[in-house]
Amino acid sequence: MNRSVEAPLPRFPVSVTVDIVIFTIRDDELSVLLIERGKEPHLGRSALPGGYVRPGEDLDGAALRELVEETGLDGRSLHLEQLRSYGAPDRDPRGRVITVAYLALGPDLPTPTAGTDAAGAAWTPVGKALDPGFTLSFDHRAILTDAVERARAQLEYTTVAAGFCREPFTISDLRRVYEVIWGVALDPSNFRRKVTKTAGFVEPTGERRAAEAGRPAALYRFGGARVLYPPLLRTG
Repeated sequence: MNRSVEAPLPRFPVSVTVDIVIFTIRDDELSVLLIERGKEPHLGRSALPGGYVRPGEDLDGAALRELVEETGLDGRSLHLEQLRSYGAPDRDPRGRVITVAYLALGPDLPTPTAGTDAAGAAWTPVGKALDPGFTLSFDHRAILTDAVERARAQLEYTTVAAGFCREPFTISDLRRVYEVIWGVALDPSNFRRKVTKTAGFVEPTGERRAAEAGRPAALYRFGGARVLYPPLLRTG
């Protein structure tokens, strides 16, 4: 009796990396942290911080380590989540490399400090980084584009916008986060009504911040909810 014999699966080396898209708001612009690559490939070009996952290291651990090594930032104090994976065969000239991209958000983050294989690190306005004349290494333009849209969508359905605000904050501070990331002006009264009536989004501290003109603004803290219901839609 003939038995079919399965052909052995081909084996080829595959490396895994992590890349981190870190957003903050600086000078009233959505900014992303970029490094200057200190070695080949793409020596001297701008790139997202990241690197190879080490043996025995999980993905989250690799992302946190790379943040510290390349930028000096502690990712444990940031909102950090997986964005998606990227595995085009020709995305890295060094061989077959699959990367898992992370999205990190933080309020008014400090000037980063470059380290390890990064020759420099700086905050760059997202509009500049995505300009056709600005060169990004590997497929980092596609990763950054996806991260911007993820951040915009997250603001509609989750409370992640609070992660851009240092507590305590005003409703105007929170509204400005939406306006900067969405690129639209929002009606202050309508925004305040929606935010304060959404359970768990913000909580009043009972304190006020003195204003240059007009009444002192009420101060709030994050209310602990993760999902917005009803959502704050961009089209609304």
